[in-house]
Amino acid sequence: MMSTFRRISALVAALALPLAVAAAPAGASTKQISIIEPGSQLESNPVATLQTLRLLGAQEIRLVLHWNQIAPDANSRSEPHGFSGSNPAAYPAASWAPWDAIIEDAKAADIGVDLDLDGRAPLWAMPRSAPVDAQGSQNPSASDYEAFVQAVGKRYSGTYTPSGASTPLPKVTFWSVWNEPNYQSSLEPQGSGHNNVNPVSPGVYRGLVAAAWKALGATGHGHNTILIGELAPRGYPHDFKGYMFPVLFVRSLYCVGSNYRPLSGSTARSQSCPVTASASRRFRSQNPGLFSATGFAAHLYSNYSAPNKEAYYTCKSGLCASLGDIGNLFGALDRSQRAYGSSRKLPVYDTEYGYQTAPPRKPGYGIVSQATAAAYLNWAEYISYKNPRILSYDQYLLDDPEQPTAANDNGNANNYASGLESWNGHPKPAYYAFRLPLYLPHTRGHNLEVWGCARPAPFASLDTGGDPQTVKIQFEPSGSNTFTTLKTVTVAPATGYFDTHVSFPGNGTVRLTYTYPAGDTMLPAGYTIYSQHVSITG
Repeated sequence: MMSTFRRISALVAALALPLAVAAAPAGASTKQISIIEPGSQLESNPVATLQTLRLLGAQEIRLVLHWNQIAPDANSRSEPHGFSGSNPAAYPAASWAPWDAIIEDAKAADIGVDLDLDGRAPLWAMPRSAPVDAQGSQNPSASDYEAFVQAVGKRYSGTYTPSGASTPLPKVTFWSVWNEPNYQSSLEPQGSGHNNVNPVSPGVYRGLVAAAWKALGATGHGHNTILIGELAPRGYPHDFKGYMFPVLFVRSLYCVGSNYRPLSGSTARSQSCPVTASASRRFRSQNPGLFSATGFAAHLYSNYSAPNKEAYYTCKSGLCASLGDIGNLFGALDRSQRAYGSSRKLPVYDTEYGYQTAPPRKPGYGIVSQATAAAYLNWAEYISYKNPRILSYDQYLLDDPEQPTAANDNGNANNYASGLESWNGHPKPAYYAFRLPLYLPHTRGHNLEVWGCARPAPFASLDTGGDPQTVKIQFEPSGSNTFTTLKTVTVAPATGYFDTHVSFPGNGTVRLTYTYPAGDTMLPAGYTIYSQHVSITG
């Protein structure tokens, strides 16, 4: 383990530049939660996977629930005769079983569930013209989706006892609507007209948000955390055939133009928006989900670039929304709200973030080394923490989906190698960086800011009856082989974060250590973990 830290020490120091925090606003998101999307292994082995996540310190798991995995006769053109889509008992019990198990096991492990009510509609919930291979994304029926969300909401209301069970299923209180609706693979068509330049998907998504909002409210979840958006960070530069820029999607979703005034006339009609001024005045009251949602979810991937800047060529337009240009999304949301008299500044939840690595992927576009990924992840989390409007930090995924082969190495869909572990379960440097993050925005000088997180600390505190948890900031002078503790910091009890300043005596290496307490029920007493190393020049 220590040799891994040594190898990335120089890289971490090189990346910790003053420019990293130049755009960070005052304050910090001290309540920022950590989310992880575990991937397929959660379904196959939920108990062991959740134990791993608990030791890593993930507070929430993002669980993507595919509609067509629950719905009966999902590959049929016709809805089953007599089917009542809002009744959880009308769906096959076997379809619910994996999700019930995960949600029950997560509750037992004190890990929250962010349940993403994803698309992938059954064939019978799409137009009859939809091709069989439309992947559940083509013009899904909002009314059928509303019934589906009602069924999910009832099942996980905390009061629903399935047939054959003796106790109710746990209550889910964290919800998200759809997944990446600005990508054709999730919602189509994205556009229409000549060269597909007329936005279509935002209007469809607007109907889906309204359906989910109504269904969740009707099933006792109206005061839960409910996120909308879940947008991918980039778009296609020429038309909307495959990908829509997130800023353009937000504008059309809120029925405003580039000047952030409500659309009207034929332009409004083509985007399923109010056509007249009087109709626009009713838009806010008729779309409560767009204005009263808990927050707006976004996938803030920086692709292959450092997290403090957006380097992708299409994003020179100012229409992207990665972590490096998050201001674009803030501006679009705020100006869209103001167009209807709302001063609301929707907080943003990062619900997907990560870097693909080589290995296991081959070096190439969009791929970084494992050491770079580890350093970038800590840097990205620091930027998120410093931004009071970003309320979550997400790791996608726990492990790489599969072993790379000559046939699949170029296919991101099946081999998105952004995991903390390789496909065979072997930890990458990012595993240790996620568990005990460390970042120094400046690495030259004596009195330096040291930011980090003992991510497992809140769980350890829970296991020990609320004992305060501490992290040691240690220093190894250049030419020495011994670390000594310069400062012991008590971390925030709910999140494990800390942000402090330390006086360093000269050149050397900084690391964090955290020791699980004796009362922790999942590890032997005295088990100590280490952060990556950062080199500094005094």
